[in-house]
Amino acid sequence: MSKAFASQADLEEKQVSFTKLSDNAYAYTAEGDPNTGVIIGDDAVMVLDTQATPVMAQDVIRRIREVTDKPIKYVLMTHYHAVRVLGASAYGADHIIASQDTRDLIVERGEQDKASEIGRFPRLFRNVESVPAGLTWPTITFTGKMTLWLGSLEVQLLQLGRGHTKGDTVAWLPQQKILFSGDLVEFDATPYAGDAYFKDWPQTLDNLAALKPEKLVPGRGAALTTPEAVQQGLAGTRDFIADVWRQVQAGVAAGHDLNTVYKNTYAALQPKYGHWVIFDHCMPFDVTRCYDEATQHPDPRIWTAERDTQMWKTLEG
Repeated sequence: MSKAFASQADLEEKQVSFTKLSDNAYAYTAEGDPNTGVIIGDDAVMVLDTQATPVMAQDVIRRIREVTDKPIKYVLMTHYHAVRVLGASAYGADHIIASQDTRDLIVERGEQDKASEIGRFPRLFRNVESVPAGLTWPTITFTGKMTLWLGSLEVQLLQLGRGHTKGDTVAWLPQQKILFSGDLVEFDATPYAGDAYFKDWPQTLDNLAALKPEKLVPGRGAALTTPEAVQQGLAGTRDFIADVWRQVQAGVAAGHDLNTVYKNTYAALQPKYGHWVIFDHCMPFDVTRCYDEATQHPDPRIWTAERDTQMWKTLEG
């Protein structure tokens, strides 16, 4: 293969930041690696996305303990991807919360996704042997909206539409106008869209924007701490998804095969987005899923480790 598969060549350690957004909200970010959100209420802590392994989660816990000794009672899975959920056991939370759609996806494809992601991202699964056997399962599920009160702090868990996956959940602090978007929004990082709904995602982003968040923690990239930065993050993600969809649709309409569509789409988007983190990693997955949606697969097909490598060989070999 002309390029190392996915992110297997990505071995450089990233600088971690723990950014305070308010007395109740923090963002654990690492230069485009998967983010973790932290909400501190009057009596308990909620962690949003867990890191990929329990060993990696220990660094999040260490930073939480620098600012509070309140118990970590809740973990929110914004979606089902292994890199977001396999560290959950480290927190010892009373409850793991997810949308019912996310639980359905774990039932349908959790094992295959786990094997697929570990193969793609070895650096992000450091100490993978620390992951307990089996999958991370929610203990509470909801559909549409769920409200938690951490003492006097209102935390709304919302499904605002399909995008990154069909189960995407955001956490919203209405009193402070702070939004934790999961991978529905990225900042200076390429959206992974291998399990996405390209037609729905722009409207879902509009639904996020309608909340008028003043601060936002994206799935990847730096915490956005002003309304202007939030708008930039929303617009950048929306533009990328729209640009991929437009390019792929044009290729399908012209009768081109996936390989040709991929090469043309990569060439068209590279000047604008090529500097974003994991651009080369995401593009084969993103274009393959987009081509599927534009042709004959309205719902994402399951990625397996075997399908991953075959796809990469076809597009990048």
